[in-house]
Amino acid sequence: MARQAKRTAIEAITAVIVLAISTQWADGADELPLTKNLPISEFQNRVQDTTPYDFDAPPKGMFRSITMAEGFEEELGFHRTHEIVPVRPAERFPQDAPAIFIVFSLHQHYQAFTVFGRCMPEADGIERDTIVTEDAMHIALEDESGYLKLLHPQGGWKPGRYKVEIHSGEQVNEMSLMGTMRFSVLATGN
Repeated sequence: MARQAKRTAIEAITAVIVLAISTQWADGADELPLTKNLPISEFQNRVQDTTPYDFDAPPKGMFRSITMAEGFEEELGFHRTHEIVPVRPAERFPQDAPAIFIVFSLHQHYQAFTVFGRCMPEADGIERDTIVTEDAMHIALEDESGYLKLLHPQGGWKPGRYKVEIHSGEQVNEMSLMGTMRFSVLATGN
C-alpha cells in the first residue's frame, strides 16, 4: 500500500511538471522570433563577401606563380619531380629576342589540361587583336610547372607593348580565359 501511494505521488508530480513545462513552451512558442524569407543574394554569395576576378591581370587560381622570362631551366624538385624555373625574369625584352617565355607553377590539379598563350600587340601603329604568336603546353596529371614559348613573329618583334591571354582547358574560347600577362619590346639600342 505504501508503494502504491508513493507511485501515485510520483505520477502526480511528473504530470504537474510536464503540464508546467508544456504550458510555458506553448506560451513562448507564440513569441519565438521567426526569420523572414530572405532572397539568396542576402545570405549566400553576397557581393560584399566576394572580390571580382580580374581577367585583365595575371592569372590566379590554379597558378601558384606565373612570370615572364628570357628563358627557363629544368631542376629536380622537392618531390623528385621536374620543376621548371624562370631564367632572367623580365617584363621588357629586346627587339631581337628570339623568344619570350612565360614560366608558371601550378597548384595541385586532378585532371590533365592544356595551357594556351595568345600574344597580341597593344601599341599604336600595330594592328590590335591580331595574334602575332601563340603557344600551348599540355599539362599532365603529375606536372607541377610548365612554360609557354612565344617565338618572335615573322619579321621580328616590333617595339611596343604586348599582351598575352592565358587560357586553360581543352580549347581556347571565351570561357577558358584565366588572365592576361603584359610585356614590352624595346627598340634596338634602348
